[in-house]
Amino acid sequence: MTPSDSGKDITLRIAQNPEADELLGRSPLAALVGMLLDQQVPMEWAFTGPYTLAERMGADDLDAGRIAAYDPDAFTELFTAKPALHRYPGSMAQRVQQLCQYLVAEYDGDASAVWRTATTGDELLERLKALPGFGEQKAKIFLALLGKQLGVRPTGWREAAGPYGEAGSHRSVADITGPESLVEVRAYKQEAKAAAKKAKAAKTAKKPGTARK
Repeated sequence: MTPSDSGKDITLRIAQNPEADELLGRSPLAALVGMLLDQQVPMEWAFTGPYTLAERMGADDLDAGRIAAYDPDAFTELFTAKPALHRYPGSMAQRVQQLCQYLVAEYDGDASAVWRTATTGDELLERLKALPGFGEQKAKIFLALLGKQLGVRPTGWREAAGPYGEAGSHRSVADITGPESLVEVRAYKQEAKAAAKKAKAAKTAKKPGTARK
């Protein structure tokens, strides 16, 4: 990752692992891959994945061109080797390879080009949503991460990121700066999940035929 606007190297605390966080701070592709892996596993596990993958590939960084051209079966083995890189290593290996193939085709393999030339937050959001494996929510969270911690702040980035862009929030990985904020973000996620489950149950109970006579 390029240095921040202040000229200082970027320091992240997402993976809670010094080596993994160092890679996330200097490697645009590692940050993207970490965000891609961040589903149905603890955040630390997801964002440690890029570092572990680079190690297994015998490199100190990830290379989109190399991953895109990798034999699919052999690449899957890198994910399934113990300890597995994800709860669903096979499907996530395929998604990571698809992401890299897209980056090669659309951005000449340069992950930072996704945001480097974006002039507005809305434009950047659309670019992120176009990435394989990135739905709207994941794109907004990554946009917030870019703006809050990686110094990428095109006009309107907070608005484009929605609630995830709010200053002082603890909604997502974009707000993790250490162990304490990790606990706060995890608590928020658990509360949001519980509220959604309760709302779903209430909605189901109101459907015709579900109420007791």
